[in-house]
Amino acid sequence: MPLQTGDSFPSDVTFSYIPWSEDKGEITSCGIPINYHASKEWADKKVILFALPGAFTPVCSANHVPEYIQKLPEIRAKGVDVVAVLAYNDAFVMSAWGKANGVTGDDILFLSDPEAAFSKSIGWADEEGRTYRYAIVLDHGKVTYAAKETARNSLDVSSAETVFKHL
Repeated sequence: MPLQTGDSFPSDVTFSYIPWSEDKGEITSCGIPINYHASKEWADKKVILFALPGAFTPVCSANHVPEYIQKLPEIRAKGVDVVAVLAYNDAFVMSAWGKANGVTGDDILFLSDPEAAFSKSIGWADEEGRTYRYAIVLDHGKVTYAAKETARNSLDVSSAETVFKHL
């Protein structure tokens, strides 16, 4: 069942990721994937989670992620504690993609949705197991915005500009 405004974020959501560290800051350096317990981490925070079909893909790399990077100061000024991008790619690929985009620290979390488990649980993954393109805004565990793109390669409801209007 898709998440809707007013819903509580599920209590058992765990993603995989590799925290950025200066000693592993080069794109060719690998860290160790760990579990990111999103439900616990985000329970008392304002969060933007945007998902996309895959790392290093044309629309995702040329528009979707760069737009969030560019708009990050404005997003933070609106009280957003966490901005996270999610894809079905493994944590190694997501980590490298963050580095390729010059993201350091926890400015934007590059999270892996292994086997698109979370995206499937809300009905927002395709037949091949890729995450659809969507955005969810959480405020202390409650969904305040949730929308999935209806057209492939579209950024109508999940763009940084659109999501910013819903903060």
